Amino acid sequence: MTSHRCRTVGGSAGSDGSRPNRRKQPENRGKRPQISTREPIIQESETTEPVATRRAADVTESSRANRGWWDRNADDYQVEHGTFLGDDRFVWGPEGLDEVEAELLGPPEELKGRHVLEIGAGAAQCARWLAAQGARPVALDISHRQLQHALRIGGAFPLVCADAGALPFADGSFDLACSAYGALPFVADPVRVLREMHRVLRPGGRFVFSVTHPIRWAFPDEPGPEGLSVAASYFDRTPYVEQDEEGRAVYVEHHRTIGDRVRDVVAGGFRLVDLVEPEWPAWNTSEWGGWSPLRGNLIPGTAIFVCERD
Repeated sequence: MTSHRCRTVGGSAGSDGSRPNRRKQPENRGKRPQISTREPIIQESETTEPVATRRAADVTESSRANRGWWDRNADDYQVEHGTFLGDDRFVWGPEGLDEVEAELLGPPEELKGRHVLEIGAGAAQCARWLAAQGARPVALDISHRQLQHALRIGGAFPLVCADAGALPFADGSFDLACSAYGALPFVADPVRVLREMHRVLRPGGRFVFSVTHPIRWAFPDEPGPEGLSVAASYFDRTPYVEQDEEGRAVYVEHHRTIGDRVRDVVAGGFRLVDLVEPEWPAWNTSEWGGWSPLRGNLIPGTAIFVCERD
């Protein structure tokens, strides 16, 4: 989930994020661990943590901030979540809903030979699973570092580093497309991304994407009891921004209500055929940011939109 390819979530498309959000309350400055893999990467300042706020952030600022954030934090992300994600699983979100069971892209046996684009691919775990089914995936992400992890794990399919809002593919290049927490949570103009997905899909093609369930924006991003009380307006679309001491955004997430997401899908030229809200399974005892068994049994954490191109 979440970001990736050089092409790459994360394809966070102009943001390319890939995976579940990490919203913190303003002025919460808990330090992230620094873990390196093969090549050195510039880390955020060890003396100054970004400040969390809510303010406007346009397409350019959001893309620049999230590309930088995922490049700096890809190592930590893969160390922290790599075991849960596996090297070649297709997981739609922290609940652990697996495509092998959900079949939102269709029965696995019908994927053979299909050209599939994953945006916000991160380390390309989903693309790797698709390749194992005989599909012909392309993994795209805005983060070069995330795609380096895809190379480290391996796989015989193309990796593309690009913005999901400007896909470097010809019209009608793909039969299917997918994104597990990649790109769409991080972009300021989701309709732009959806129109690009519509353009590169063939008639009858399907695009399935998962995002943080919009209701979560009304609650603190905490896994325990403190995360069960409404703390903000569900209808406040002001982006969540982490910025440095000079006011430059270093991480951005954009909130859309359920209604907004549906209208975005339609404005992008798609027909919405299903909206899946995975329930928290009894076997999943893990916590992932604000996702946890406690909260997952009470409120939805992920929304999956199944869209088709006529």
